[in-house]
Amino acid sequence: MSQLIECPSIYELMACPNFDWQHVPLLELWRERLHSDGKSHVILESYPPCDTIEILKQALVNNKVSYNGEELPLPFNTQILEWANKTREILSSAKLPPGVKFYNVYGTSLATPHSICYGNADKPVSDLQDLRYLEARYVCVDGDGTVPVESSKADGFNAEERVGIPGEHRGILCEPHLFRILKHWLNAGDPDPFYNPINDYVILPTAFEMERHKEKGVEVTSLKEEWEIISNDTDDKMSLSSISVSQEGADKSHSEAHATVLVHPGNDGKQHIELNALAVSIDAS
Repeated sequence: MSQLIECPSIYELMACPNFDWQHVPLLELWRERLHSDGKSHVILESYPPCDTIEILKQALVNNKVSYNGEELPLPFNTQILEWANKTREILSSAKLPPGVKFYNVYGTSLATPHSICYGNADKPVSDLQDLRYLEARYVCVDGDGTVPVESSKADGFNAEERVGIPGEHRGILCEPHLFRILKHWLNAGDPDPFYNPINDYVILPTAFEMERHKEKGVEVTSLKEEWEIISNDTDDKMSLSSISVSQEGADKSHSEAHATVLVHPGNDGKQHIELNALAVSIDAS
């Protein structure tokens, strides 16, 4: 509640009341109400964005802040809200100049606050002015920890491409995945062999080891590779696959190869993969 006063920009970040939400953000309050039978009942009230303003006004009607020994009244500021609504109106009607291409990159895979709830069935909210001091519970959706995915894609432009990257609101700017996407979009430098723009995943080699030994007609080669795949479609289960092949030569030589691929569960949009291979070749001559 205090942020609405201390940070005027918060007014611009409030849920847009006239947006066609897929999942409407709600302000929920557990309230005690007196019914017609004379008994009190605790109910959960839900307020969509267009109805939350009146709740906030009542919650902050007597809000004050101490400054240099004086108490200054700081109620909900309807004037700043009007400015914020005008800003949203301007942004929603903005158009791209001809020939300008728009690309959208947004953060995913982090729990992001979407709706908020005060009180509970045992301790309902008795006075809206108490909201300033109550601990809220959040209903979270997918996003970058600050902006929900639904909002991140609500620019209203006809984007050339939209790509979600697992990452935090500001930290996403340092993600290697982002730079590979930008390089592809800008057609900068040589094609990136580790980026697949169709399915949008990045393969990052993290380790490579190979050893080869040959003695008395027997050659043994071992290979170990590790990759990290950055993608929205990472599996949350571990899997192990293996394959073995053998071949007999015309000169009675013999070759065998064994390989295993271990896929670790996905974590924060990243999946670790290990490849271990062993090849044995016996020269009969």
